[in-house]
Amino acid sequence: MQSDVLRVLRATAASWWRHRELRRTGQTGLAKRLESEAVMRDLGHLKQAALLPNAHVICGAGGTFLHLGWTTVSSFAPIERFPLAALAVARGTPFIDIRPVTDVIAFANLPRVARDGSVDPDLSGAGRPVSLTTYIDMVEKLGARILNDPRPRRSI
Repeated sequence: MQSDVLRVLRATAASWWRHRELRRTGQTGLAKRLESEAVMRDLGHLKQAALLPNAHVICGAGGTFLHLGWTTVSSFAPIERFPLAALAVARGTPFIDIRPVTDVIAFANLPRVARDGSVDPDLSGAGRPVSLTTYIDMVEKLGARILNDPRPRRSI
């Protein structure tokens, strides 16, 4: 793991209000242990983001969500203030910025992304999951911006 990634994760863990309060009250050992656990958990999330076929980050008016199959890590903050999601995107995880989307009804009616990367062709209807690339096609038509696009390049 790159040292700059670890530096960001350690700084993020140390800046959490609970850890700062523990240090302020002299419980530095407990603060260090909890910070270490937070860094290890976040490293696991980054590893999942790199390995899972449908892992992606979405940022909208309600915050930022790092979708990792059956796990979602979220923050009410935009991606600029959510270091874990920003690191995942910097390391190649697809980023879907839905802040420009104005048709919230159409967005809300989109199907969800399949959690494990597979799509069951027998499932149909509004609740059926779709692949990440299909989802990106749909949300892009609504005005979303895509970074680290996993779709194959199209030649003109």
